[in-house]
Amino acid sequence: MSFGRGGRYFFGLMELQRRPVPEKIPRRLGWPAVILLVVLILASLAAFLFWQLQNWPARTAKQGVAELERVGREAREAFVQLAHLEPRVTVNNRVYLEQTTTVAELSVIARSMAVEHEMMHSWAGSTKRIKLQGTFLVKAGFDLRKKFNVNIQPNEIVMELPHAQILSVEQQQVEVLTFENGFWNRISSDDIQAELAVLPQLARERAASLPAEAEQTFTRELQETFHPPQPVRVIFPALSPSR
Repeated sequence: MSFGRGGRYFFGLMELQRRPVPEKIPRRLGWPAVILLVVLILASLAAFLFWQLQNWPARTAKQGVAELERVGREAREAFVQLAHLEPRVTVNNRVYLEQTTTVAELSVIARSMAVEHEMMHSWAGSTKRIKLQGTFLVKAGFDLRKKFNVNIQPNEIVMELPHAQILSVEQQQVEVLTFENGFWNRISSDDIQAELAVLPQLARERAASLPAEAEQTFTRELQETFHPPQPVRVIFPALSPSR
């Protein structure tokens, strides 16, 4: 049977479809290309490491300063909490925060003091006598208008505070224990005023140890409130000979 040209063409196409299609073999990189790729990767890695090492000191220093500034802010908050005062804060000897305050004084210790004083004066055989007893509330603490410095260093924090002082001596009660006039040596109003003026001075003298106690109390409260990673050293200026 003869199929002609059309039939041979049709069966030729069928034969081509039945033949397996050869798989594409992936092209492999040659050794020169592989070596070049490895060299490029190593060069990129070396450049990255060099950049990291070159910028590491600057980044470390910047992070270190930021951490010290954070500690400085925590120190400021401790002072605000205890004394309503923002101290002068320096970080690596550079001023970071200036001192500000909304109050003039910080009373740390208040104690009641009882004192007595007697005056006796004789003239021409006539004696007058006054004896008074007074109770005073003595307050010791800090003058917040003085300098409070906090120096933040990587290995230590130094807080320099002014010395505490007697802030006030407030009269609470005065009692007359003895009031005796002489026959012609009479007690005058000046005598009474002089004796009343002596009592608060005696109370101040009796409270001479309160400033040192106020310094110890405030230092302890400050260290209990402020917990930095560095050790904290609190110092006070040297006492003047007149104090």
